[in-house]
Amino acid sequence: MDVLAKHIEALIFCSPQPIKVEEILKCLTEMFDADVPEEHITEAIDKLSKKYQDDEYAFEIIKSGGGYQFLTKPAYQASIGILLKQKSKRRLSTSALETLSIIAYKQPITKSEVEQIRGVNCDYAVNKLLEKELVIIKGKADTIGKPLLYGTSENFMDYFGINSLNELPTPKDFAEEDNTIGKENDPDFNPSAFKDQSSEDDNYEEEDN
Repeated sequence: MDVLAKHIEALIFCSPQPIKVEEILKCLTEMFDADVPEEHITEAIDKLSKKYQDDEYAFEIIKSGGGYQFLTKPAYQASIGILLKQKSKRRLSTSALETLSIIAYKQPITKSEVEQIRGVNCDYAVNKLLEKELVIIKGKADTIGKPLLYGTSENFMDYFGINSLNELPTPKDFAEEDNTIGKENDPDFNPSAFKDQSSEDDNYEEEDN
């Protein structure tokens, strides 16, 4: 493997978030003190991707959130799932996911508009989503009081493994012939997610995996 590819491999490996081609380009340009053609970088990434597709490796290079990162292969999800469960990694609560979903589909949107849709106060959920950098402030609405407008961040796309908001599921993706949403025997189907929250303060309860 040539020197350029090795440096790119190292950058992808050490980056805590998916690293974009532009970021790789800036790093290499500064390091080599010379212009590095972008096509050389993309070619090197393609070669690395093919390399890690071999069964010899338990991980591979995946494009996510507009950048590249190393992820373990699906064949090892069971053992990884056990590890994550043992570490009790925290995840988003149902109420936070509902708030995040509204922001994702309706952005840019004000907090009061989110509350109108959910029917409950969303202060706590919105603040937690901001802390987790899944949501960002995108400006102010041109209405009385100039309320803040919220939208999703790049971290949001990485969290859900998508590269563009266009990849978000549409209503037709959930359509069923009998007009039902989801299936009871589907492990990912959570009927409680569609129930209104009765709490005025919309507590953000983090759940263990």
